[in-house]
Amino acid sequence: MKKYLGIYLKNEKEINILREANRIVSIILDALQESVRPGVKTIDLEETALTWCSRFNVKPAFKGYRGFPYAICCSVNEQVVHGFPSDRILQEGDIVSIDFGVIYQGFYGDSARTFPVGTISNSTQTLLDVTRDALDIGIQSAVVGNQLYDISRAIQRYVEDHGCSVVKRFVGHGIGRSLHEKPEIPNFIPQRYSDIPLKTGMVLAIEPMVTAGKDEVEILSDRWTAVTKDNSLAAHFEHTIALTSNGPEILSRSYAEYGQGRSH
Repeated sequence: MKKYLGIYLKNEKEINILREANRIVSIILDALQESVRPGVKTIDLEETALTWCSRFNVKPAFKGYRGFPYAICCSVNEQVVHGFPSDRILQEGDIVSIDFGVIYQGFYGDSARTFPVGTISNSTQTLLDVTRDALDIGIQSAVVGNQLYDISRAIQRYVEDHGCSVVKRFVGHGIGRSLHEKPEIPNFIPQRYSDIPLKTGMVLAIEPMVTAGKDEVEILSDRWTAVTKDNSLAAHFEHTIALTSNGPEILSRSYAEYGQGRSH
């Protein structure tokens, strides 16, 4: 594994392992998507994820990571990230963001999606669409020869052009043998930064977190769950991608998520 500016560049063998790790993540997120419906307790989604981890003989990446107590981050409505699964019952019209990862042969897979619970309002659907499309656009900018902050710029511009806000407290990251590696990938352009050329072999977890209101968040008393200060809804989509000479490859791609008509 080579290093470039402190960033681990993965070889083809390592990317193959990361591809499988993220394929497993995608399959489990597909299963969780099928489980999301009104009347379901969010702790039931945790049990579903653990059952699937056992089937694949993989470890959940988040459980125990820096003391986080669950396999999934399960964030409902105004919860942005790092929510705890619980006895909370999902209601018609809710949205639930599930961030999930696994460890496979020493490498990490990581992806997140926001799911509608039953029928949601048009404005809520717009939030989900803007967030997912911002991720797509960010990925399209993740090409060798571009700069790291081309990704950030593309995401921020798209989100703000559509009347939403990018959460600035949390960022994307490199990923490999560690869940969080260099570089950090903000979904906005920082006031001060030194840009980094994108190189073949980088593996990045890009994850816009977007609110329908303002971007300020606060952390609840559990010391993990982040919520919007103005109580506006939040959505979160994440893919792990590998930078190749042929463009970005989405390792956590899901046909259940994107369908046949989408480009990624």
